[in-house]
Amino acid sequence: MVTMLWIPWGKMLKNEVNPHISKTTRLPRKRFYRARAHSNPLSDSHFPVPVSPCHVDYSLHYPQLFQSDRTVNSKIQFADIGCGFGGLLISLSTLFPETLMIGMELRDKVTEYVKERILALRVENPGQYQNVSVVRTNSMKYIPNYFEKGQLSKMFFLFPDPHFKEKNHRRRVISPHLLDEYAYALCIGGIIYTITDVEELGEWMKACLEGHPMFEAVGDEELEADPVVNLLSSATEEGQKVARNGGQTFQAVYKRVVPSL
Repeated sequence: MVTMLWIPWGKMLKNEVNPHISKTTRLPRKRFYRARAHSNPLSDSHFPVPVSPCHVDYSLHYPQLFQSDRTVNSKIQFADIGCGFGGLLISLSTLFPETLMIGMELRDKVTEYVKERILALRVENPGQYQNVSVVRTNSMKYIPNYFEKGQLSKMFFLFPDPHFKEKNHRRRVISPHLLDEYAYALCIGGIIYTITDVEELGEWMKACLEGHPMFEAVGDEELEADPVVNLLSSATEEGQKVARNGGQTFQAVYKRVVPSL
């Protein structure tokens, strides 16, 4: 004789419908959203792209802040380029609760994970994490489609793909011609934060920034007073992995300036 265990339908449905959600943290389980570590930014991907910054629908990204009966006179100020699993965004969201910020990620599964993570955090923490969002896009192609001139005050490039082969250096997210676009999107005094555990890439990014007339290195005193700097190596999954392995990191933090004539 076989004895069947009766399980309440509601409980069974909850467990079966949300297998991707952790029962303890109520956050999405990262193992269900794994993807290749990097993507080719020069390949053609298919996703919607706004025609211009004025066509970015803020109500989709920040619904509680941009309701039909409420006016928010603010635009995105922080952009995390290649945001990965969103660790930096989540940390920045509570550190700067009045600032709108967005992550830009090319990998679809990783982008979906960050979306679900933000939604879960909003549910678990009412009133918080309303200022952070993510979009699947190619930042090497579409920065001008999302941001107006001088709109951003901070841009982050944390542990980008090193593209070791010389023929693939054109795929690097920090390069002289791309810095022209970043300088366009950054306000005067806006800051670019970069970090990597690959020394050659660190030297490359620093050399590109140092050689660009619209950027100058941020001084040591300003770096020490900036609460964001400590997050560069600790907030992301890549940074935590480097720290666990006792690896070394290489930072380059530069400020947008008016070029001298």
